[in-house]
Amino acid sequence: MTLLGLTGGIGMGKSTSDKLLRDRGVAVVDTDLLARQIVEPGQPALAEVQHAFGRQIVGSDGRLRRDELARRVFADPAARNELEAILHPRIRQLWRAQVEAWRAESRPLAAVVIPLLFETKAETDFDATICVACSAPTQRERLLARGWSDEQIAQRLSAQWPPEKKMAKADYVIWTEAGLDVHATQLDRILPNFRLH
Repeated sequence: MTLLGLTGGIGMGKSTSDKLLRDRGVAVVDTDLLARQIVEPGQPALAEVQHAFGRQIVGSDGRLRRDELARRVFADPAARNELEAILHPRIRQLWRAQVEAWRAESRPLAAVVIPLLFETKAETDFDATICVACSAPTQRERLLARGWSDEQIAQRLSAQWPPEKKMAKADYVIWTEAGLDVHATQLDRILPNFRLH
C-alpha cells in the first residue's frame, strides 16, 4: 500500500483535497476529526486536558469548551505544547491503527491529513507528502470568511510552519488559489504516480 501524507496551512484547502481524494476512491483519515473524537465526554484525553487546564475548560454539558481552550493555547506557546503532549501521541496511535487496518485490507492507496505533519516529524511514516497551499492574502480572506478575528488568525499562523517551509519539504504541492476544477486537475496529475487499484 502506498501511504500519502497531506498537509498545508490552515484555510489552504486540505478539506477540499480530502474530499477529492475520497471521490477518487482513496481511503482517507483526517487527524482533525481524530483530535475531536479523543476529547469527547468520557475520553481519557478530556480528563487530562481538564486536569492540565482547569475545570472551567469543560462546559456544564460535559463537553470541551473548544473556544476557551483555543483562546488559551494559541496565546501561550507553553500551554499549546502541554496540550499537544496530551493529544498528539493519541492521535498518532489512532491514525497508525487505521493505516494498519487498510494494509490488512490490501488497499492500494491511502492518505492521512495532518495539519502539523512536518512540525510533528511524521513525514517518515509516508511514501510521499502533498502540501496544499495558497497565497497569504487568500488564506486570510478564507479565515476572515470563517468569522475569525485578526488576532485569532495571527495566533493560528504562528503555531504552524510558514507555507513556504512546508512546500519546500513536500514531495508535491497543490496550489489552491484558483477554483475547485484547478485544484482537482492538480491532484489528478499527482495520483497516477501511485497505484489506485
